Amino acid sequence: MTTPMTMNFQSFKASVADAQPPSDLPAILLALWHAAKGEWEKAHELSQADESAAGSWVHAYLHRVEGDNSNAAYWYRRAGEPVCQLSLEDEWEQIAEALTA
Repeated sequence: MTTPMTMNFQSFKASVADAQPPSDLPAILLALWHAAKGEWEKAHELSQADESAAGSWVHAYLHRVEGDNSNAAYWYRRAGEPVCQLSLEDEWEQIAEALTA
């Protein structure tokens, strides 16, 4: 599951320290960026608009963040991913690495 990117995982992860996201981020990575900043509503809005497997995966992650595990399980199924047992931080990295590969 890949998304066209001009930046690698390390650059993407480092960008979270910036006040604004990189201007060339695909919407699904923008959702992850906002999630890392604690901007759940914006991240959810962006992931919900993306009907791809990647969008569903990020959507599942966000419902885990929210604590709505049953809703998260639905979105993991739609993404074709197992329900994640990692910490939220590790899952964010897992998704970001996959989407920037």
